Amino acid sequence: MVTVQLFASYAELVGSPSIEVQLAQGDRVSDLLRSVRALPVASRLPATPRVAVNRAFATDDTVLELSDEIALIPPVAGG
Repeated sequence: MVTVQLFASYAELVGSPSIEVQLAQGDRVSDLLRSVRALPVASRLPATPRVAVNRAFATDDTVLELSDEIALIPPVAGG
């Protein structure tokens, strides 16, 4: 299991600043997103959220380690 951090509107939609996701060693971001979509709270999140791994934006092909810091990043607007 890994903890996926949620921020701003994502945390509000889910009602928690994080969610637990089943992940195996060597899974990719695409596998993580598939697992997230299987959770009951996923219906409140967009189909393709931005993912950060260790504080850097990641692509679907990024390989994850169980020790990685993972976050779903909502769209940001401001001035």
